Amino acid sequence: MGVKELIEDLERIEKQVQAGGGQKATDDQHKKGRLTARERIDLFFDKGTFVETNMYSQHQCHDFGMEKKRPYGDGVITGYGNVQGRPVFVYAMDFTVLGGSIGLSNASKIAQAQKLAAKTRVPMIGLVDTSGARIQEGSGTYSLLFYEHVRSSGVVPQISCILGTCAGGGCYSPALTDFIFMVDKTSEMYITGPRVIKEVCHEDITGYELGGPKVHSQISGVADFVSKSEQACLDDVKKLLSFLPSSCDEKPPIVETGDDPNRICEDLATIVPDAPRAPFDMKRVIRSIADQGDFFEVKPRFARNMITGFLRIGGYPIGVVANQSMVMAGAIDSDASDKAGRFYRFCDCFNIPILTIADVPGYLPGVKEEYKGIIRHGAKMLYGYIEAEVPKLLVVVRKAYGGSWAAMGSKTMGADFSYAWPTAEMAIMGAEGAVEILYRKELQAAEDRSAVKQEKIEEYRNKFNSPYLYGGKMVIDFLIRPQDTRAHLYRALKLLWNKPQEKIPRKHGNVPL
Repeated sequence: MGVKELIEDLERIEKQVQAGGGQKATDDQHKKGRLTARERIDLFFDKGTFVETNMYSQHQCHDFGMEKKRPYGDGVITGYGNVQGRPVFVYAMDFTVLGGSIGLSNASKIAQAQKLAAKTRVPMIGLVDTSGARIQEGSGTYSLLFYEHVRSSGVVPQISCILGTCAGGGCYSPALTDFIFMVDKTSEMYITGPRVIKEVCHEDITGYELGGPKVHSQISGVADFVSKSEQACLDDVKKLLSFLPSSCDEKPPIVETGDDPNRICEDLATIVPDAPRAPFDMKRVIRSIADQGDFFEVKPRFARNMITGFLRIGGYPIGVVANQSMVMAGAIDSDASDKAGRFYRFCDCFNIPILTIADVPGYLPGVKEEYKGIIRHGAKMLYGYIEAEVPKLLVVVRKAYGGSWAAMGSKTMGADFSYAWPTAEMAIMGAEGAVEILYRKELQAAEDRSAVKQEKIEEYRNKFNSPYLYGGKMVIDFLIRPQDTRAHLYRALKLLWNKPQEKIPRKHGNVPL
């Protein structure tokens, strides 16, 4: 065969690979409301930049008739290209080829791409759509992915998109990455499928009810984002990447947003209600100080009493953790602790400053939370904040009581700068609870218990909860007008941007998992 024929043969095979499982399989995928792996890649990468790796890989299984089905690519596409001008690696499971099932060959192919991503300091994106492990090849396939996920953790950002089904042991691959995206109505993720559950547990449930986006974004907390469509999902991943550096060796990108960093936020002057227990929407505070009001929230449907996400102030990216008084009065429960603690650690991994905005009455009391392990879960949040060595800023807008104040950051917890609004109240506990303990005898002896209690509450609040008291103790660095918050945070970010890190000489700490 001559050179011309060899080149023509190569081009023929390339077209065969790019056709995936053929037109019928492609049509079946579209009928499910899902795109093919190559369509996803085309939508994700800057046009003409994607470079495919290991296009000609084939499985080596010669049993159960598999020797007759050895398509090139083996059901997974790997490669790299540019996303908004920045290099990114990807693996995309191709459901049109052998159901996107994972065997030893294509698991090795993904693992090789993961190694290259870590070596070249480039983010790794997984587009997951698979029928699961290839049972003809036995066990041990997914462990190749698990190993590389852990080795790459904290080195490069790892993001997983569940764009179809993800079942069995393969669920732990995305679970080991930094963020998980799901798509409304088409994504499913579960360890044990509905058929097995019906056979073993005698329970009837659909795949969507068992492991759909609603379950994992609201109840289990597995999913960080839910998008309306695959196109929206890929766009959301691009937006997330815009806040992140390519690796732990870099700072996150500073972006010109066209918003005056010293802009006065007049709406913040009246946002806190006069009544100390009246709720208000903390997201209004966050959007007010954010460039162009743009706040990219993480886990918006899970543990809604705690808000986490990314914004920019004067172009500088920052991660925010804030209490939401509209849900459970902003008290910290086990789920909120997990949510915030993990977010603290992610920001620290990738040099993203942390802003905490406190309006917290305490850790959530009650038998249910004690049995659930609020002590253990709450400790994760404390550990994550102290461990973080990035710039850390605290703004107390209203309540900051006891151990929950520490969980939201403080000078003694390592905050670089702490700010308080005049509406702030700081103490071991709220005035109401403190008065019940400190003035118990006086209240019992009082003719008008209610009047005396209210008098003592005001007295205690003015004397012991005042932000001026904590300013005097230098626990609070700045007492500021609410409307000046953005300008203060911008100046602090500029000052602290190149803050040096002081690593403790040890292998690693023992986070209370």
